[in-house]
Amino acid sequence: MSKVVVLHPSEGLRPGVEGWAARLRDSGHEVWLRAADAKLDELPADVVYVGFSTGTASAGYHAATRPGCRGTILIGGVAPLAERGVEAWPETVPAQVHFSAEDRAVDRAGVESFEHALDAVRARLEIHVYPGSEHLLADPDSPGYDPAAAELLLARVLEFLQRCG
Repeated sequence: MSKVVVLHPSEGLRPGVEGWAARLRDSGHEVWLRAADAKLDELPADVVYVGFSTGTASAGYHAATRPGCRGTILIGGVAPLAERGVEAWPETVPAQVHFSAEDRAVDRAGVESFEHALDAVRARLEIHVYPGSEHLLADPDSPGYDPAAAELLLARVLEFLQRCG
């Protein structure tokens, strides 16, 4: 079992994200939903941060800067670490990234930079690219929801959490 903090996108805490949190709980994980970075200090340090869309910026930042972090899962791209003041990725923090191949909201240079940062310290990184162009492919509330891709994404997330537990 992992302790998981889910950081929702700027569209807010919608039922689709709450549904993801419920599925993680149903799989035995302890889950908190958060939007505000300030509230994260109230949580245990040994968590896995999961960010959806704009929530990936906070998830990546806290995974890189909060001692004790167990990992991060970034769904919908990667925010450039340097823009948040992160100089180096901790070697003990694995990461998993998910996005659609044609998603225009994903900064490819940011993904490449993230990959280089983790390679530099030999931190474990998994990048999963899905067919299509939908940004919120795993969110059932989104018009771009792809049920098959969402289930594959969830299976990969659960495997990652199992290893981080």
